[in-house]
Amino acid sequence: MKLAMLVSHLRTEEKAILAAAARRDIAVERVFDREIWFDLGERRFPEVDLVFDRSLVHSRAEYTLRLLQSWGIPTVNSFETTTLCDNKFHTNMAFIEHGVPTLRTLIAYTPESALEAIEQLGYPVVLKPNTGSWGRLLAKVNSRAAAEAILEHKASLGSYHHSIFYIQEYIEKPGRDIRAFIVGDRVVAASYRNAKHWITNTARGSTSTHCPVTPEIEGLALRAARSVRGEIMGVDLVETDEGLKVIEINVGAEFHGLRETTDTDIAGEIVDHLIKKAAALAERREAALAGR
Repeated sequence: MKLAMLVSHLRTEEKAILAAAARRDIAVERVFDREIWFDLGERRFPEVDLVFDRSLVHSRAEYTLRLLQSWGIPTVNSFETTTLCDNKFHTNMAFIEHGVPTLRTLIAYTPESALEAIEQLGYPVVLKPNTGSWGRLLAKVNSRAAAEAILEHKASLGSYHHSIFYIQEYIEKPGRDIRAFIVGDRVVAASYRNAKHWITNTARGSTSTHCPVTPEIEGLALRAARSVRGEIMGVDLVETDEGLKVIEINVGAEFHGLRETTDTDIAGEIVDHLIKKAAALAERREAALAGR
């Protein structure tokens, strides 16, 4: 069996995954997205059983996964799941359509309609880019004057992505939110992400502490993952007066902070899942050939 991992560079997580694979005598081809190029009409990729996407660049990941799909090379996560989760609007719609409790969200297409939507929702609100990660370009808007300034600034940027105004209700967190990490059909570990700031991403300096995986956490996280047909991902949850709600979901989630709070070998769980999936796909191919 041979696996491949699509990467931008080797972070702590990717190094841990490679080490876990080596302990299992599994070869992993490292495919760096900054080095590869493709002829769209001709397959050009290493011979592998399965590709695990850990690219940091959404566009590179999506284009590569689409090509691999056309060539019949299985991937985790799939092209469909990745493109869905890279777009907050599409992800939120999947949550709503599958009855997953999430934060109230509004979208608008002009600064004028966005301001009207914000005032309808009520201050404070959170303005987010429709694509992005690590808590970048988030803004908590406390007043009409702040809303007008931020909306004007976003409109001046000129990018298509900044012309979709993604507006979300603000939740007063209890100084933390929850990251649940899913591998296959299980939440293998969870952590509280603690911060005095309202943004609790570890990339923004929050600290991780152990969070027990309760039936409520596992049930909601798995429902969120199934709504986007995800296999390996991080689900961010927030505690509200109405119970847990899903903030968002990440296909290329980091887990270095989470590793410090659990005895679970997260990288090993990931590799075991990839091995199991690759073996199941191989058996299916053999069965199909035998049935011809």
